[in-house]
Amino acid sequence: MDINTGQIVRAPSPMESLEKQLSCPICLEMFTKPVVILPCQHNLCRRCANDLYDSKNPYHYSGGIFRCPTCRFEVVLDRHGVYGLQRNLLVENIIDIYKEQLEKGNSLEPPLKSKDTKEPMCEVHEDEKINIYCMTCQTPTCSMCKVFGQHKDCEVSTLKVVYEGQKSELKNSIELLGASNSCLQALLTQMEKMGKTVEENSQLQKQKLMEKFDLLYAILEERKSQLLDQISQEQDEKVVVVQSLVQQYNEQLQASIKLMDKATQTMDNSSVAEFLIAAKKLITEAKDASKNSHLQRPEPGFENMDHLTVFTDDVEAMLAKMDFGVGKDEDDDDEEEEEEEEE
Repeated sequence: MDINTGQIVRAPSPMESLEKQLSCPICLEMFTKPVVILPCQHNLCRRCANDLYDSKNPYHYSGGIFRCPTCRFEVVLDRHGVYGLQRNLLVENIIDIYKEQLEKGNSLEPPLKSKDTKEPMCEVHEDEKINIYCMTCQTPTCSMCKVFGQHKDCEVSTLKVVYEGQKSELKNSIELLGASNSCLQALLTQMEKMGKTVEENSQLQKQKLMEKFDLLYAILEERKSQLLDQISQEQDEKVVVVQSLVQQYNEQLQASIKLMDKATQTMDNSSVAEFLIAAKKLITEAKDASKNSHLQRPEPGFENMDHLTVFTDDVEAMLAKMDFGVGKDEDDDDEEEEEEEEE
């Protein structure tokens, strides 16, 4: 007895279990020959397999892929399609034996509704079994409800007709759901591949960006070295000029000091006659030395190096605005301006 429903449920007979094993997972009916076996060892009617394959390959390309409706294993077909799948002759032979036993009226009857199972009863007419289906209200009911009850003005049909219709509709829904699941699986695989591609492209762009900045660093270092050399060159040139002037000034100073000492000694230690003999020459030399004290001097601001200042404000602003694709846009704008000027 089923605890939830209170109905007596007998154990499935061997034939019922056998028929369940021989049911196609797509059409939900017993396999229709020929029966094909998939690489995952599950079986399908070739017709059902072909319908499933056609739904995945609407343009009938050579070869194709579909997934097993039982385990979702990916089945890859060659140019022969489902006709390239191996037939399961064992299952076909078992089906033949099963149908032969049914036709001979073997004691092992085909799976029918258990006589021990209680039929669902009408809630309004408790002694009446539910044996018809109200098409208007879309609910099972009993004959009494149709004749005397709330469904007397409704359109009804037999349970078997509605059962077959809804079973077929459910089968189609299952096929659509299977197709939808395959589509989702394909999208999932595509998204996973896309995620990996994004990571790979990101690494590639990072590498390119690092190479670009390394190149900029190298250019800046080279330019810095050139400008430093230029400053050092001008420094050396000016230092040479200054050192030359220093040497000239030192020589003149030493000569002037010697002349002063000589004139002083002449004044202090010479007699009048000796002084008069040497004084004229010393006076001339002193005057000439005084005149020559005004040597060449560097121009005003000679020592200033401000003219070698590098102004980087524009470059700093440009670097601060550096972004992806900016260079391309600027190049396009420059080309457009050049074209307008030419016109």
